[in-house]
Amino acid sequence: MPLIERITKLDQVKAWHGDIPIESRYTSGLAGERFLRALKEGKILGVKCPECEFIYLPPRIFCPYCFSSLEEWVEIGNQGAVETYTVLNVDLDGNPLQEPKIVALVNIDGTHGGLVHFLGEVELDELYIGLPVEAVFKPEKEREGSILDIRYFKPG
Repeated sequence: MPLIERITKLDQVKAWHGDIPIESRYTSGLAGERFLRALKEGKILGVKCPECEFIYLPPRIFCPYCFSSLEEWVEIGNQGAVETYTVLNVDLDGNPLQEPKIVALVNIDGTHGGLVHFLGEVELDELYIGLPVEAVFKPEKEREGSILDIRYFKPG
């Protein structure tokens, strides 16, 4: 069956057994690159829409509401609130973790959107939706220009 034909029945699905010999490189894009470079400096940047006045985090190059080009970069601080969270008890391979990890969607104050990241310095019984948090950055010499330059968000 050619790739352009639509699969309508489960028995039409094909499986690939074994390894797929593919290498790829992920790029963060124009907005992502500037955002990650700022993280390396210990800053969180967003972009502001000139029409809607939303500040987007993570940054993007156009507004999804009015399609305006987003070119005004603003430093937005490091404080926000937990929008939702989950507790991880296994790693990506399904192996049990020695200690559960908490991952949350954090909305940084004044922004539209949010960052999915680890929470730290908080116990599960202290955790709630709306919990004020702040970013904890790695020491300057350890930063690489990665989202993991933020170690975690802690109550604040």
